Amino acid sequence: MAVLENLTSQEAIDLENKYGAHNYHPLPVVLSKGEGVYVWDVEGKKYYDFLSAYSAVNQGHCHPKIVDAMVNQARRLSLTSRAFYNDVLGKYEQFATNYFGYDKLLPMNTGAEAVETALKLCRKWAYEVKGINENEAEIIVCENNFHGRTTTIISFSNDPIARKNFGPYTAGFIKIEYDNLKALEEALSSNKNVAGFLVEPIQGEAGVYVPSEGYLTKARALCEKYNVLFIADEVQTGIARTGRLLAIDHEEIKADILILGKALSGGAYPVSAVLANDNIMNVIKPGNHGSTFGGNPIAAAVAIAALEVVKEEELAKNASELGELFRSEISKFVETSSIVNAVRGKGLLNAILINDTEESDTAWNICLALRDNGLLAKPTHGNIIRFAPPLVMSKEQLLDCVSIIIKTLKQFEK
Repeated sequence: MAVLENLTSQEAIDLENKYGAHNYHPLPVVLSKGEGVYVWDVEGKKYYDFLSAYSAVNQGHCHPKIVDAMVNQARRLSLTSRAFYNDVLGKYEQFATNYFGYDKLLPMNTGAEAVETALKLCRKWAYEVKGINENEAEIIVCENNFHGRTTTIISFSNDPIARKNFGPYTAGFIKIEYDNLKALEEALSSNKNVAGFLVEPIQGEAGVYVPSEGYLTKARALCEKYNVLFIADEVQTGIARTGRLLAIDHEEIKADILILGKALSGGAYPVSAVLANDNIMNVIKPGNHGSTFGGNPIAAAVAIAALEVVKEEELAKNASELGELFRSEISKFVETSSIVNAVRGKGLLNAILINDTEESDTAWNICLALRDNGLLAKPTHGNIIRFAPPLVMSKEQLLDCVSIIIKTLKQFEK
């Protein structure tokens, strides 16, 4: 079979199943083209994308400004490693630090890499600034978190699929209940070795759990009280997804360490970053941390373009307005539905709770039916379906999608 030969959907699926590791369970649809809020399969059927590559494609598929930045830079210079300077990285670092309001940026590639970077940065700060004895620093995390799947990160996951048979696990983490300030203060007050609190402003993978109003503000204040770094994982919730530039902006707070990825590149290229002020970031010295590809010229050019698109097209405002509309329209259906118990979310990061058990295949079957009706989404945790379309969606497109979702759900009414 020639590499560039056109494949049917089944042929493409068969190839992945035979030659690829089975570390994902994709919805059976094979995509070959994307533009804006739409994707097309290899047979030419058109779909609304309601997952956005887990919020990486906030700016829409193949945004021309981002693609042009990527292609133009690739023609000039793609990679130098950090053994040398390049003429784009400094511009990106200046642009992004001004954009988010921090002194310094440490560039990486993937979200999980950025989380690992933040953990290392927090620990080094703990030993060299806070004065915790070496190898005794602990970081507080939340139950049902999702920060990636590296060995360190799964060490503080409570997802059995992510954890089982991957030990021994990395020590140094304290797990508490999400959205529980009492548990946080108990953990902070009872342990002088706590260096940081790592939290998702909204727990996306867990099912789009939005914390109580004021939780993040009070958690931030507790971190200040006990001289602990507040670390916000905005890999999925950042870059306008929730209706503000960052999800923590809803409570007007600032993280000590900010973790970004996914839509930092508009889905065009792997780009992630950790941002902090000098009093934290300056503990990192040459040789402490790095990546051959982190901060490469293409990544830097792409990230600048992706962030410019967010502001130029007012994507945070659009996400806020369309998110309100989406939840309002779906809530009307929920009131009389036997198949959906609730809708929740913020901005255009939303989820519906299916009236069945986590072990059931109802949510999966609903997603198959949504696919058949021209909309792509995916279950999370068995009985929850996450909805996260590109933020470039129009009101008319959103209402069309709401009609598809409600029409599909009605097929499953009991």
